[in-house]
Amino acid sequence: MIFAALLILAPTAAFAQKWEFGADGGVGFLNNVAVTSPSGNATAGFAPGFTAGAFLGENLYTHFSGEIRYEYMQSDLRLSSGGQTAQFSGASHAIHYDIVYHTSRGESPVQFFGAVGGGMKAFVGTGTEGAYQPLSQYGYFTKTQTAKMMLSASVGFTCRLSSKLSLRGEVRGFTSGFPTSVLTPPQGVKYGSLLNEVVPMLSLVYEK
Repeated sequence: MIFAALLILAPTAAFAQKWEFGADGGVGFLNNVAVTSPSGNATAGFAPGFTAGAFLGENLYTHFSGEIRYEYMQSDLRLSSGGQTAQFSGASHAIHYDIVYHTSRGESPVQFFGAVGGGMKAFVGTGTEGAYQPLSQYGYFTKTQTAKMMLSASVGFTCRLSSKLSLRGEVRGFTSGFPTSVLTPPQGVKYGSLLNEVVPMLSLVYEK
């Protein structure tokens, strides 16, 4: 579904006055949420993991452009309490549209930008479920998937390497609901609601 959406939207970008294609990579860092339980204190969240993605953008105005983006994020699910940690393989897929504000596109080889947008983030548990799981009093890892609405924002810079190629550096943030269908709290246990991911990343951008 994600790749199909990108293919459908690709012609729109291609027929713009100017279009860009970029490939990016980085490392994602996610927050832990508090676990409220009669059994004691714990946290639920995700381990840091690599991120890779691609985007298509169209530049129709001096300062504003739009981008359709996809990111694959490898991030294992995690429960922690009392010095003990339980982990379960996982990943997520994000697809979103961003509005990007650029500084002047003049002769300077370096420009700065900020972006904001929204879309969907799909969380997938990919580990092997077992009859016994450590810290199961705080949550259950499941080999399933769920999708959450997501907000995205970014700040960074673009450095022109040639007439067609640029290097982009940025720090991107994603905010969504916590995927309790993948890491499920037992009855009587509550999780914090918001999950934030911060991803420093580099991109190579080709412009036509």
